[in-house]
Amino acid sequence: MAPGYRGPVPPGGWQQPIARPSAGWVGQPLASWGSRVGATIIDGLIILIPAAILFFVLVAGAVGLTGDDSDVSVGVLIGSAILWFLVVAAIALLYAPTLMARQGNGNGQTWGKQMLGIRVVRDSGERMSFGWAALREVVVKWLAVGIASSIIPVIPWLLDVLWPLWDDQNRALHDMAVQTHVIRA
Repeated sequence: MAPGYRGPVPPGGWQQPIARPSAGWVGQPLASWGSRVGATIIDGLIILIPAAILFFVLVAGAVGLTGDDSDVSVGVLIGSAILWFLVVAAIALLYAPTLMARQGNGNGQTWGKQMLGIRVVRDSGERMSFGWAALREVVVKWLAVGIASSIIPVIPWLLDVLWPLWDDQNRALHDMAVQTHVIRA
């Protein structure tokens, strides 16, 4: 008998209400966790390999320019390192938002996602713009998770990367924050 109820027990006894199913993803098939990780690795290599080549070119150029003067060589090496860092940072920050904001079939895809046949879509159905892609990739994925990782080392990165493994819609934390899904293209 329910607490506070003074009347007769209903026919069939006391029953809990039937839970309504929650609204799930009803769009295209979702991308697997493995394809998401694979695309991230490919995108990382696309940035890392040219960055490494640029680093060695700048260092070799700096060493070749300075000759035997150690004071000049240290200054040129530091200047080369700063130039390298700025160029690589600009490329890394612009890579994903620029590619994901493309018109047509490439919208929502970096080259890594394109190679593995997946894309990012907004829950609202609108196309990915540069602003939304920058919000997702730079502000939430890198800055917010990076700041959280500076407070609690490594755990926020792991949670963001591993979250799709147990989420019923294969969404990472950054997908939830900006209301996106990664689907098979």
